[in-house]
Amino acid sequence: MADGRRHIGVAERRARLALRHRLAPPARAAAPEEVADSLVALHGSDPATVYLAVAARLADPAKAVPETERALYEDRTLVRMHGMRHTVFVFPTGLTAVVHASTGLAVAARERASLVKDMAAAGAPDAAWLAEVEAATLAALARRGQATAAELTADEPRLRERFAYAPGKSYEGVHTVSSRLLRVLGVEGKVVRGRPLGSWTSSQFRWAPAPEHPELDVAGAQSALLERWLRACGPATEADLKWWTGWRVTEVRRALSAIGAREVSLDEGTGHVAAGDEGPVEAPGEPWAALLPGLDPTAMAWQGRDWYLDPELRPLLFDRSGNVGPTVWWDGRVVGGWAQRPDGEVVWRIPEAGVRREAEAAVAAQAERLRAWLGTTRVTPRFRTPLERTLSA
Repeated sequence: MADGRRHIGVAERRARLALRHRLAPPARAAAPEEVADSLVALHGSDPATVYLAVAARLADPAKAVPETERALYEDRTLVRMHGMRHTVFVFPTGLTAVVHASTGLAVAARERASLVKDMAAAGAPDAAWLAEVEAATLAALARRGQATAAELTADEPRLRERFAYAPGKSYEGVHTVSSRLLRVLGVEGKVVRGRPLGSWTSSQFRWAPAPEHPELDVAGAQSALLERWLRACGPATEADLKWWTGWRVTEVRRALSAIGAREVSLDEGTGHVAAGDEGPVEAPGEPWAALLPGLDPTAMAWQGRDWYLDPELRPLLFDRSGNVGPTVWWDGRVVGGWAQRPDGEVVWRIPEAGVRREAEAAVAAQAERLRAWLGTTRVTPRFRTPLERTLSA
């Protein structure tokens, strides 16, 4: 370009996505840790998403469940914790200090203040009482190693304390100290999610003590996280970065400056890449297909999605809150959706006839790959989307 910035077009952005997100067959991983390291974070609001996202990127998808459980609950090389945008993710354990300092501290302060305020408004015990209960709860969890909220309440009965929330409002209710306090402790990085009570698709988790990590400088941690994400997902616009991190734009700009990020030209305007990542990236070779789960970290990585998602597909693939459902990918872009029926069959739909003819064999092979490793397990996305509901019926 005349201003000296390199232009990165849609084709190259899709090539970067295919290789760096381990979706093209030559880039597939051997272990869940490699997947999480490549993507920075796996969306964990829907427990099944973690395993489905890993399986889609492993050379052997049958290893997804046992190897991810090993990494999460035995080796603790992965950890499920609150992260960006007050959302639960699975991170490489080595990133916990960076995530906590860069995104958790500010949210944690608001959450604790909100709990104390709500309890005071309801005439519940004060902050000093809450501190005593917190200390006793953490001690009980340390003794047990992992525990459910009910088990912790048996050890510390004061967790049963109930208080009215938002009386007189349309959303009024009754909260327990256990539910609110454990959430605060999670955001503060003191506890993390442990093993589920049921199978890998269960949304009920035990709690576990958080792995020890050093306290980091906020600005330094933000710089570290932003650079890590740019190397996985760059180029990205400032709006993409602000959306994914949940930070203020001033924090995004400060981190970009600190890491020496480079500006590039994108079809939609100015983008950013990590220093040294300005060079061209070649396509992986053969066109590739993938079936990714709802809330997949690739589908949800950027705020601006037109370069890989036709706007006409959005009403079919997203719910009203902006959560993406299961998607079918063909050579770097979303072309349709998929679902699992009650009998276990994995069905899919690509609305555009020309793309459907071109991608049919490859997509069918990925659907069979998914059906084979799921076996008798049935998966329903936590956030249902129009096309998924239609296909699964």
